[in-house]
Amino acid sequence: MQNRMKTHQLQEAEIKALMDRCPVGVLATVNTDGTPYCVPVHFARHKDAVVVHGLPAGQKIENIKANPSVCLSAYEMQGLILPESKNPCSTNTAYMSVIIKGKASLLEDFAEKKAALMSIVTKYTPQLAENEMPEKAVKATAVIKIEIEELTGKYYS
Repeated sequence: MQNRMKTHQLQEAEIKALMDRCPVGVLATVNTDGTPYCVPVHFARHKDAVVVHGLPAGQKIENIKANPSVCLSAYEMQGLILPESKNPCSTNTAYMSVIIKGKASLLEDFAEKKAALMSIVTKYTPQLAENEMPEKAVKATAVIKIEIEELTGKYYS
């Protein structure tokens, strides 16, 4: 483990807060030829998992069906830390980041999908969270559930 990871770990509450405020994460899946595939996604915490929504077809869906191992990362850049020495190689970045490794599956149960989608609605559009979700929209939306196997967060400031 890198020294910075050992000395600059986020606590669980900080990781959850970061996940709740990061608007975009990057979901990494594995192509059938073994190469990585990364795509930006909206995501939310849901119970003890992370959920992602999207179209019911496409590369990330096909990859998850073939290999459920995924990694989702999200970060928040807080700014650059400029060195007093004015040495450009000594410039650093203040940030917070989270990495989630786990197994992904597609939710099929209507009630479970609807609840997971409501977690996403609550995160991104809380003003709409009390509105009823159309059944047709829930059925037409893919919901990926990531069971968390490893969750780490780090910071530098």
